[in-house]
Amino acid sequence: MTPYLDYHGLAPEIVLTAVILITLVVDLVWKEAARTVVPQIAGVGLLATLVPIATLAADGGTRSMFGGAFVVDNYSLAFSTFFVIVGYVSLLLSYDYIADGDYYQGEYYVLLLTSVLGMVVMASSRDLISMFVALETVTIPTFVLAGWRKHDTRSNEAAIKYFLIGVLSTAVMLYGMSLVYGMSGTTLLSGIAAAARVGQPALFAVGIALTLGGFAFKISAVPFHFWTPDTYEGAPTPVTAFLSVASKAAGFVALLTIVRFAFLDSDFSWQPVLWGLAAASIVVGNLAALRQHNVVRMLAYSSIAQGGFILVPLAVAQPGGSDAAYQGVLIYVLIYAAMNLGAFACVIANARRTRSTEIASFAGLGRTNPALAVVFSIFLFSLAGVPPFAGWFAKFVMFRAVLENGSTGAVILGVLAAVFSVVAFFYYATVVRQIWFHEAADLGAPAAKLPVALTVALSLTLAVVIVVGVYPQLFARIGDLAFRVG
Repeated sequence: MTPYLDYHGLAPEIVLTAVILITLVVDLVWKEAARTVVPQIAGVGLLATLVPIATLAADGGTRSMFGGAFVVDNYSLAFSTFFVIVGYVSLLLSYDYIADGDYYQGEYYVLLLTSVLGMVVMASSRDLISMFVALETVTIPTFVLAGWRKHDTRSNEAAIKYFLIGVLSTAVMLYGMSLVYGMSGTTLLSGIAAAARVGQPALFAVGIALTLGGFAFKISAVPFHFWTPDTYEGAPTPVTAFLSVASKAAGFVALLTIVRFAFLDSDFSWQPVLWGLAAASIVVGNLAALRQHNVVRMLAYSSIAQGGFILVPLAVAQPGGSDAAYQGVLIYVLIYAAMNLGAFACVIANARRTRSTEIASFAGLGRTNPALAVVFSIFLFSLAGVPPFAGWFAKFVMFRAVLENGSTGAVILGVLAAVFSVVAFFYYATVVRQIWFHEAADLGAPAAKLPVALTVALSLTLAVVIVVGVYPQLFARIGDLAFRVG
């Protein structure tokens, strides 16, 4: 039977695939283009992908293909838009960094775009097979990108650790999916949900736990986080920013999708698994971040802790309840992306001057580059949840989901999140103290003016953090639209 294809519904994926092929061919036949033309094609292609996404959103309705395995609706379009924009900002962070180093350039953008394509497919996946293919399309290019500094032993070590643990987590996830399929008799999430409602043997619960454990690697949740600090430190900084935001967000989308559409009504509660992952990530991530002297490693552990905060609304979601918990995950992911990408943009900008990512290298930045110092301080305070920056609203939607649940377990998790939000403020404030209250080292001549691409990335992320902090209804409206049926 010939599958039904809605080419309008598939247009974002088609455009991205075409851009990837064009980028690959241009780099192959026109080597001189790798420095300028290839990244420009990639950037224009990502922006062009937003056009069919916008037309689909304007058209409205739900489009289902491949027997329900691929669905285009408000939910998928919201995340697709997010992934494309994050990919574009990551490209801006990469432009001068990759051009200034001894790197393969054309291939870098092909791999980055391929990973974004996997994320866009993931947003529409409603089937175990399509979810797995999308996740691997996201992950496999990042294995290569993590080791892009091919002459750096730390980068090589980062890639190997990331690859080995990634392969192990994939095996665990696949085994869990096979058990879920065996017990339910279908790979469609809607079919799995129907099977879960009528009761299943204990092996079904094992399958759910293993599947969630595999996704926990993708979001670097404790205890599946061991690869994160070394990989973040060893990878090129733009790749680290991409991993910490886009790749992590893809894992959260997969987790949110499979819980909401497949496991929510299961008799074998998945909530204790997510509760444990959230609590462990919040505690371990924040305590480990306190001890770091390198800002990239600090942001790596901060990313683990923030992942725990993002898990909180999902861990307290209730069958038959409102969509507040799911909206909390979406809104937190959107805000976290702007904050973290902006923070890494500041790290890249400062490293152009100091050639270091140690926290001590930010000493005196308030005197040597006041504008960058103010911007970085805003991102750090936003990550800590300090008003009036966007991070406070991320924390607000998290605690709103906890209060709506109201159970003892939810309250305990909420108290834990509140306590460690205060702990997080201390290590973010450590960097701010270096910026404003320590003398700068003598670095000779000051660095040149920031490149245009990096300045644009900083401006975009800063605008989101400030505007959403002052006018949070903007993202609240996006959350409402994403979970509206129609």
